[in-house]
Amino acid sequence: MSTTSHSNQPAANRMRLRTPAAFALAFLFGLAHAQDPAAAVDPMPATGPLAPLAPVPADLRQSRSTLRQLGIDYEITLRGIQGTAGVPFPVRSDQVIQRATLHLKYSYSPALLPDLSHLKVTVNGVTAATVPVPSEDAGRELERDIELDPRLFVDHNWINLQLIGHYTRDCEDPDHTSLWANIDRGSYVELAWAPLQLANDLSLLPLPFFDPRDTSRLELPFVFPGQPSNATVQAAGVAASWFGAQAGYRGALFPTYTGMLPVQGNAVVFGTTRNPPPGIQLPEINGPTLAITNHPQDPNGKLLLVLGRDEAELRVAASAMSLGTPLSGELAVVQGYREVEPRKPYDAPNWVPSDRPVRFDELVRDQAALNVRGYHPDLIRIGLQLAPDLFVWESDGIPVNLRYRYTLPEGADKSAMNVSINDAFVTTLPLNGRPHARPAPVRLWNSLKAKGQMPIEQPLMLPTGPFSSSSQLRFHFFFDRPVAEACKNTFPDVSAAIDGDSTIDVSGFPHFIAMPNLAAFGNAGFPFTRLADLAETAVVMPDNPGQDDVANALALFGRMGASTGYPALRAQVVNAAQVEQYAGHDLVVLGSSRSQPLFTRWASHLPLGNTRDGSRSYALTDWLKRHAPFFFSPDSRRTDLPTTAEVAVRPEAGDVVLMGFESPLRSGRSVVALQAEDPAQVARLFEAWFDPEKLAAFQGSVVLLQRDKVVSLAGNQTYHVGKLPPLTAMRWFFGNHPLWLAVLVCLASLLLAMVARWLLQRRAASRTRAGG
Repeated sequence: MSTTSHSNQPAANRMRLRTPAAFALAFLFGLAHAQDPAAAVDPMPATGPLAPLAPVPADLRQSRSTLRQLGIDYEITLRGIQGTAGVPFPVRSDQVIQRATLHLKYSYSPALLPDLSHLKVTVNGVTAATVPVPSEDAGRELERDIELDPRLFVDHNWINLQLIGHYTRDCEDPDHTSLWANIDRGSYVELAWAPLQLANDLSLLPLPFFDPRDTSRLELPFVFPGQPSNATVQAAGVAASWFGAQAGYRGALFPTYTGMLPVQGNAVVFGTTRNPPPGIQLPEINGPTLAITNHPQDPNGKLLLVLGRDEAELRVAASAMSLGTPLSGELAVVQGYREVEPRKPYDAPNWVPSDRPVRFDELVRDQAALNVRGYHPDLIRIGLQLAPDLFVWESDGIPVNLRYRYTLPEGADKSAMNVSINDAFVTTLPLNGRPHARPAPVRLWNSLKAKGQMPIEQPLMLPTGPFSSSSQLRFHFFFDRPVAEACKNTFPDVSAAIDGDSTIDVSGFPHFIAMPNLAAFGNAGFPFTRLADLAETAVVMPDNPGQDDVANALALFGRMGASTGYPALRAQVVNAAQVEQYAGHDLVVLGSSRSQPLFTRWASHLPLGNTRDGSRSYALTDWLKRHAPFFFSPDSRRTDLPTTAEVAVRPEAGDVVLMGFESPLRSGRSVVALQAEDPAQVARLFEAWFDPEKLAAFQGSVVLLQRDKVVSLAGNQTYHVGKLPPLTAMRWFFGNHPLWLAVLVCLASLLLAMVARWLLQRRAASRTRAGG
């Protein structure tokens, strides 16, 4: 595959012209607004009303990022005489910071001496401000606006918060419990910035349409000349899944425009020679084409043009971009494109491979994340996105071969490393220079080895209970500080690390799961993401889809891409009349009861059906399992949600329903239906989907969004996806159906008795003949 590129000006020259201009603009502005460092913080007491900030000029834009959006989803606690916490703060490539304000929400210990203590704020190692800690405000929730010098900001920044704390003028314990300050996660950084025009260069992709430095949700408009065909939506789905994979945890939405461009901002535009996009003068199209041009109505906006002579070439252009084909210049024509090899099951780039042991250094982006130092280090976090259908029934756990090293403490102390999964504690390993072992013979053998040989190799079995589709393995090193002499507050430096060649192995677990399971769908897009390219997925659009219907389909594609980290190259987009041709696919069905014929045709299969009075009926038939021996039930017990009765749910305007059920076209295939009478309301479901707290409520076979409340229900339909080894399948079946096991034992006993009786009769007859 190759590309031919065209540009009115070399990209390198444009970048050379742009960089000095941007630097000069920032430098001159900084000189004009230079201030005395001593006046970095308003001396007004923090308990009074906040100082009014200077108005932002009309030509500047504003943005705000909370600590939670920056990845700090917990309250920061600064401890000790120099407790420090760092907050990463990236700045988009197309922004020039003109003003920055840190809105700090904080509290501090009443024991701090005001004349010796303060909070220190630094930006990239340069002191930006100091915050006093007067006694009259101690122990209260305070707020303060701190102006930060915009000249300190670069592409990737660190805002450090440090407590300089003292509680006595005499000898003090540097780790005394009275030395603390809390920083609320609701604190935020507010920026006023001027837009910076980037060059029209395809080599910058995904900039400026997605900037990895931006921690906010991606909202990227997609523009079509008119109502797009299914083939056009399929091509747009490839691009949406790629942008969704780039956005990752941030989430991505794709508002749809037909026949018009958005008033301002960036957008992705699709068009063919027969159906050109509106308001744009297109170059001559000789094949699958990608181009970047300026927004005709917004000098700071860019348009990414995905062009072709027909819908097939649109898909080729979107696929080439999504696969990282080298592109440059303002326009490129894709030539010699070849379809990539189909993906294998469970090989999504974001998932932990399930066919081999996986090294820890494959699971982190930066090797420095596996190292810590100091007596109160941060956690070492390793993300584990597992296939949601790993069958861990009656297993001892997930094996981990852990290798780690640390500064050997002096003498016997309480230094240890705690291991946890998410927020669930797993085990504690003492830092005594030897591996930890429970059996006495192994402990004796370890005691004979030399102490302190690094790395320590420690086999672990992680319990499967705390795991979910997206989990985090956490290691917390705790170093017990040595007993100090009088007035001694310096101690040996300590550090620790998890070796990158440590491994986790899930290859011994088969893939088998009870369905429907909307938790697996919400967290990992399962079962559609079983193949990362969605080769066995078909999206069924409503009849005559509108802009909101297309936007909902693209948001689903983006969500799938975020789960797998791979574009949806082979997903199909069809309508209800074609669904029989895709009986062997897992189906995503979109629409309302009026626009989607399948909701009427498959009414008897839907877990949430309509009644005569307009309410929704939902059959909950788990009463027998709760009140009678479970071996009377033909299905294994579900573990996602308890169910108790039959209910009727009366829908309201704006309700959105997500349903999972077995495909009526072929057993073992799954359907996930997203139904809303007003397609515009589905955006509210995506908002809940992007919220980790509300996503935890996605369970069972029905998720109902009523206003801002998520309600999950589990019905009586159960089918299974996957395959178990014969011996495991037999153990699992009889483990869940002991009545059949009793019947089998009785039949086997009867058969053995009959065989024994026949053998005894034969022997008796033989002895009778011998005696005669």
